Amino acid sequence: MAWHRAAVGAVLFLFGSSVLVSAQDVTLSSPDGAVEITGNLLGFDGQFYRVDTKFGELTVDGSGVTCDGPGCPNLADFVAELTLAGSSTMAEVLLPALIEGFALRNGYQTSRNSLRDGHFEYLLMRGGSTPVARFTFLVSNTDEGFADLLANEADVVMALREIRPEERQEARNAGLGDMTGANRSRVLALDAMVPVVAPGNPVNSISVPQLAEVFAGKITNWQDLGGPDAPISLHLPVAGSGLAQAVEDRLLKPAKLPLSKDLRRHDRSSGLARAVTTDPFAIGIASYAETGTARMLRLTGPCGFSLAASRRAIKTEDYPLSAPMFLYLPARRLPKVARDFLSYARGPAAQVVIRRAGFVDQAPEQIPVNAQGQRLANAITAAGDEVDLAELQRLVALLGDMKRLTTSFRFETGSTRPDAQSRANIAQLARAMEVGIYDAKRLIFVGFSDGEGAAGGNRKIAMKRAEAVRDAVVKAAETANLERLEIEVAAFGEALPMACDDSDWGRQVNRRVEVWLR
Repeated sequence: MAWHRAAVGAVLFLFGSSVLVSAQDVTLSSPDGAVEITGNLLGFDGQFYRVDTKFGELTVDGSGVTCDGPGCPNLADFVAELTLAGSSTMAEVLLPALIEGFALRNGYQTSRNSLRDGHFEYLLMRGGSTPVARFTFLVSNTDEGFADLLANEADVVMALREIRPEERQEARNAGLGDMTGANRSRVLALDAMVPVVAPGNPVNSISVPQLAEVFAGKITNWQDLGGPDAPISLHLPVAGSGLAQAVEDRLLKPAKLPLSKDLRRHDRSSGLARAVTTDPFAIGIASYAETGTARMLRLTGPCGFSLAASRRAIKTEDYPLSAPMFLYLPARRLPKVARDFLSYARGPAAQVVIRRAGFVDQAPEQIPVNAQGQRLANAITAAGDEVDLAELQRLVALLGDMKRLTTSFRFETGSTRPDAQSRANIAQLARAMEVGIYDAKRLIFVGFSDGEGAAGGNRKIAMKRAEAVRDAVVKAAETANLERLEIEVAAFGEALPMACDDSDWGRQVNRRVEVWLR
């Protein structure tokens, strides 16, 4: 029974989901015929069988068994299958660009074929004609992507927002487990929600509270924003899209405002931008990657600080309306080609592809102090009795000859838990430490806070956050040789504000941990 112990003890795994193919009867037998597993074949990834048996759902290493029955796959002609469903923004440009890059890197040829209802597939081939993998795209929106996963009609969800609590519960009820685990969700690229207007519109900036009131229908005339006496025309992506839902979750819900019903919806963010460009009295919220010729408004506050969407500001989350682009994965084992693709999508070669496709990549960049004039100007403007010249001099003395990484960390509202983008940054920084990128370097995790409360207390809070992030990164960097680099923590509390402290979003932006390098 040695084979039985090896198969069941080492290569059988319990999974809580079914699959995308029709179940058929199979019998998997050990080489000596002593052990047989009979049931309905749920899937085969080129290496492992998944079978629904009287013992439950089992995954069995195909190298140790023979397969008999009508459901057995043809091993010689096996084609790995992966179905991705959800966001049209990700499906139209980003994922195809990554598949092309993955294919080029691994010696595959590609063929894109149109399917019905706007869906399509990518075939990966060897020798120009032998298919080895099929990537099927069900193009819709984030809502539909999660619905397809729950219905076992998709393997991967393309989402422009985080999974909502009710969807997490539905996933648990369907046996999919916790969809927010480190192996179940990942940030593929970065984007942002950007208010856009026509190039000739005289308004150049808007506060986040004003933006919320505009899309709630409480501000209806441009005159209230410093513009002409004209009604405001509202534009948003189609309901159910991740971007539109992120507007409700991130912009309106914190302000406890409902979304106006008097607005125009668009299937594509690019179409929204074109419509706004031709209407001098329109305002829309578009994807940063798809603003076209529309003009982006800066976000501002009463204290005079302002923030514009830019690649670096989105990477660092200094721009408050960031919108990471997610992939949500099933608990089941994916085919090897699919796993290889997902691994490639996290690597440095993929970051180049993401950037060239017009999206914001996650590759760390180094920002010298002389490129941070606006931040330092904000610090000088906000200085006073609690943050005096000596504190600013201490900051410059420590960081003046160092560079800030775009890898920053912020936290969920009312929580010490890092937000989704920051959780991805923890994993990314840990991987970089493991491969020795920062060997012989000095890394300082620097904590900052908002300005509410006493400055001394804020410095202590900022220090605790810096220590927590450092500890999380060190814990994640399991194979890193920490003796090869110098890791420190520091805190300056409210000394370097990014935004005004008179709003929730401003305080959220100011509470952060940065990483500085020399």
